[in-house]
Amino acid sequence: MSEQSDVEGLREELRGWLAQNVPPDWREQQAGDNIDGFLASQREWLARLVEGGYATPHWPKEWPGGGRSLAEQVAIFEEIARADAPRMSLFFVALYHAAMTLMECGTEAQRARHLPAILKGEIWCQGFSEPNAGSDLASLRCKAERRGDHYVVNGQKIWSTLGQFADWCLLLVRTGSSGPKQTGITFLLMDMKSKGVEVRPIRQITGDEEFAELFLDDVHIPVENLVGQESEGWRVAQTTLSSERGLTLVELTERLARSLWRLVGIVTQDGAEADRIDDEARRRIVDIAARIEGLRAMIAAFMARRMAGQEGVGDASMLKLGYARILRDFTALGLRLRGMAAQRDTRYVLGAGYETSNWMFDFMNSYQWNIAGGANEIQRNIVAERVLMMPREKLA
Repeated sequence: MSEQSDVEGLREELRGWLAQNVPPDWREQQAGDNIDGFLASQREWLARLVEGGYATPHWPKEWPGGGRSLAEQVAIFEEIARADAPRMSLFFVALYHAAMTLMECGTEAQRARHLPAILKGEIWCQGFSEPNAGSDLASLRCKAERRGDHYVVNGQKIWSTLGQFADWCLLLVRTGSSGPKQTGITFLLMDMKSKGVEVRPIRQITGDEEFAELFLDDVHIPVENLVGQESEGWRVAQTTLSSERGLTLVELTERLARSLWRLVGIVTQDGAEADRIDDEARRRIVDIAARIEGLRAMIAAFMARRMAGQEGVGDASMLKLGYARILRDFTALGLRLRGMAAQRDTRYVLGAGYETSNWMFDFMNSYQWNIAGGANEIQRNIVAERVLMMPREKLA
């Protein structure tokens, strides 16, 4: 049997499973500030995916549902998006960043401790960015001093996604200050229940609290929680940051394509709303639809190159930039078409991104993609220098 027929068989199998298992009321469970509903809904969906064998297709084959080919992984992401299933926002860092970091760089003891726990719902967050070290991550200043069998950590982290719910944290700290900025960075696993850890959720313009600040005051982390070698944290972090490359945008772009009906729904409404829709608005909808299809084609070509081991320099940066711009224009158009009604809408759904049916919330939320996945300015520099081979200008 060919790989293509295997993938098509997987799609058919998964569609049947999704039809029986996607919670029809997940948006209602995660609506507004219902934190308990959000947590319960996410835990329930993870348990179903794990039981069905669809939560970890990117894990090795010894794990439930693991060992899938890249083509099969793409198919699973696409079908889950097309079924309008919940996103795994609460467990994304655990299933991708934490798991793949431990598999590639962790010890046997670390893997044995955490990988089974992740499948049972252990929540992870990242402690990378700092107030003055976001895009320039190598400038981080959070300090760790080794004292016997522990590191004592002091500093601050910011923009830790859903850090207020996390059990564990992937933490970058500085253990040395000599040499280039990338040296002297060490990668640790931090128990979020450790004494000295204070978590403060960050209230965004949307009213949501998707991110958190971490304040670390003499936090003791056992040396056994060191990942890799001391001062090799920069290398380990590259594994963490690249672990979900490509597959994330497969799912997000499919979800965006499936959300086009929301724009069409505004156009086809009866009454005053429909009267405001002019030919220019219709042209903009068609333009957005064409751009989404273009992005889907780019992603398909990118994944085909990855499967062939021929990923190009700057590919992921161009896809991320394309997605960020289309998402902002998509939500801005929905906001314009919805008119004053959008100004009065207060509904939103935790963890649903731009799929909340609240156009004002979705539009404001889209701006996080200027930074998420790597700041747009940094991605443009990568494309300019590594793809277009433009010279780096030095400031006088």
